[in-house]
Amino acid sequence: MATDNKTRPHDGDVDAFLATVTHMVRRRDADTLIALMQRVTGEPPVMWGPSIIGFGQYHYEYASGRQGDAGAAGFSPRKAASTVYLPDGTAAHQELLDRLGPHTTSLVCVYLKDLSTNDLDVLEEIVRRSYAAVTAGTFTQRARDSAS
Repeated sequence: MATDNKTRPHDGDVDAFLATVTHMVRRRDADTLIALMQRVTGEPPVMWGPSIIGFGQYHYEYASGRQGDAGAAGFSPRKAASTVYLPDGTAAHQELLDRLGPHTTSLVCVYLKDLSTNDLDVLEEIVRRSYAAVTAGTFTQRARDSAS
């Protein structure tokens, strides 16, 4: 059963989107995250939906039969924090997250208020491991299943 994901890549202009980010720290951090994610993935930044900047994509297929394609790495400069997406789930990276510096998490998101307070080498390793996990072939592990 293939799904029709709501968030898909499109030809929106990343620079034009970033020009709308008024929070100066989020804008500065977006430049840093673009460089970091391009370095890790080797992929160019692409708009996914109205506010996510993604790098590469992966195919997933779960035991339930649900399958589709999603962004392999990405972030969004939200008002409250920059949100870094880890499709394999934050639980898979707990040891590194413990060394990252100030942040909060949800199932697949890391929320960062100011990258100048975080260890960027640790963040790069987290993104690298997540990207490698989801792009190694068809990804079969749901993030919520690995969190238990």
